[in-house]
Amino acid sequence: MHFYNLIKDISKNEKVKLFVDMDGVIASYDFGKPLDFKNKRPLNSNIEVLRNVSKLGNVELNILSVCRENYQIDEKNDWLDKYAPFFKKENRYILSKETISNMSSSSMKSDFLKNINTKDKMILLDDDIRVLRTVHDNINNIILFQDSELVD
Repeated sequence: MHFYNLIKDISKNEKVKLFVDMDGVIASYDFGKPLDFKNKRPLNSNIEVLRNVSKLGNVELNILSVCRENYQIDEKNDWLDKYAPFFKKENRYILSKETISNMSSSSMKSDFLKNINTKDKMILLDDDIRVLRTVHDNINNIILFQDSELVD
C-alpha cells in the first residue's frame, strides 16, 4: 500500500504519467542467465501494487523498458499480455539497442523521457540506479522511485 498511497497523493490534484521499467521491477532479472524474456518469472506482489495503481483516475500507467534486439520487443509484449495486461498496448515503450545503437539503457530512457511533451507530472519507477541518476541529471520536474518503494 505504500507505493499506491504515494501515487494516490501525487495524483490527487493533477494527472500523472507513471513510467515503469520491466526487468527487475515486474519481471525477474538475473544477470547470469540468458535474456529469455518470454520465460521471466513475474514479480506478482509488484504487479499487484501496479494493478491497483492502474485503477487510479488521474494516473496513466506506461512501460518504459529496453532490450538488446528488436525481436525481444514482441517477447516483452507477449509477457505483458500474459502477466500484466493492465499496461495498455499504446502505453508500452520498449526501446531496442539494435535500433538505437551506441547508447546506454540509461541514456536511451533519459532521452525518451526528455522528449515527452506533456503538462502532466512524470514519474519513473526503475530498479537501476544508473538509470535513475541519468534521468535525475538530465530532466527537471520528474519524480523518481526505485523499485524498493513497491515493497511494504
